[in-house]
Amino acid sequence: MSNTPLAPVPVASEHVDLRPRNVSFGWEDTPLHWLPKDPFAGHMINVLHLLLPAGERWFVHVYKQVLPYVEDEQLRADVVGFIGQEAMHAAAHDDVLPHLKRLGLDPTPYTAQVDWLFEKLLGDRTLPPGRASRWWLMERVALIAAIEHYTAFLGDWVLNADELDRRGADPTMLDLLRWHGAEEVEHRSVAFDLFMHVDGGYRRRARTWATAFSALVFLWQRGVRFFMENDPSLVDGKASLGQFLRAGQQGVLPSAGAMLQSIPTYLSRTYHPSQEGSTAQAVAYLASSPGANGGVRG
Repeated sequence: MSNTPLAPVPVASEHVDLRPRNVSFGWEDTPLHWLPKDPFAGHMINVLHLLLPAGERWFVHVYKQVLPYVEDEQLRADVVGFIGQEAMHAAAHDDVLPHLKRLGLDPTPYTAQVDWLFEKLLGDRTLPPGRASRWWLMERVALIAAIEHYTAFLGDWVLNADELDRRGADPTMLDLLRWHGAEEVEHRSVAFDLFMHVDGGYRRRARTWATAFSALVFLWQRGVRFFMENDPSLVDGKASLGQFLRAGQQGVLPSAGAMLQSIPTYLSRTYHPSQEGSTAQAVAYLASSPGANGGVRG
């Protein structure tokens, strides 16, 4: 019997050179309820616009600090490409917020809290150089790897969420979500590979997964409650677990079962992000996306 420890197994054929894409989306004709007759599911997805601008700017900030620790040239190129894509994601979702405000739903009270989380709670700290400062940097690198597991999960889901098309989802919003989702699938291995390269400790990986998962659940439920309670077109708007479970069963949100299955997947010692999702599918969507190819869908 072999005593060789289990290790992540990447799928080499899933690697692709990364580049940021200039995108353009026109929001003039996108309604507040861009998923017809389902404000809850639409607002559940809208939480992305609240979390991602600050979160992805934080990713970029942390990765610029960790680049000096990257000794593998291919990984360095991947990280640089990742940084470029994440910066574009932040800007694209930021552009949605003024449109929501014009429609009567001001996201500022919530985004101010999210900004505080990433800039203060998870931001740089005044620590002595050496072991302490490296520990905090590695903690944040591991957190990003765990978060990216879920952004890739969501990216793969939205690329295959045909029910959104059947329900008549606004084409501009759907294109934004699928462009972003496709790039998350395209670069899904970078954060994990970076963590394994600079640290790779399983205890840290498991611990930061628990932190990231708990934070995402907390922030998401607060975000959807904020949207439902402040939506000017809803009377006594509420958000509930039952609504989430039903939307997952109907295919307009990820199912609870799939989300729960993602937990042991990430925590498996042999897990590697390239084992899930399809780079070919992601690249094919990116080649056809109006927003990613100079067109504005409005």
